[in-house]
Amino acid sequence: MGLRQRYRLRSGTDREVIREIEPGKDYVDESTGEPFEVVGKLIPLAPSPSDLPYAVENLRLCGCSLEQLAQMDLNDCPHCGRRLPALEG
Repeated sequence: MGLRQRYRLRSGTDREVIREIEPGKDYVDESTGEPFEVVGKLIPLAPSPSDLPYAVENLRLCGCSLEQLAQMDLNDCPHCGRRLPALEG
């Protein structure tokens, strides 16, 4: 379960990482030594029942309406609360 907010960080050479950060702490790219800059928050916002970010490869349609999207690591739909159908192999 995602309890802390995750952020997208970018260095000057356009290298990106996603991680939880602490306010006031500086983050540096280990390979180049350049500082990372926070460029955005990942959705879903914390706290969330899912650890997966909203991205096409991590989403599936809810079984009840086939209109709402839910992350693949959830068992129950966050919109209606019903059990999600099993993933196809």
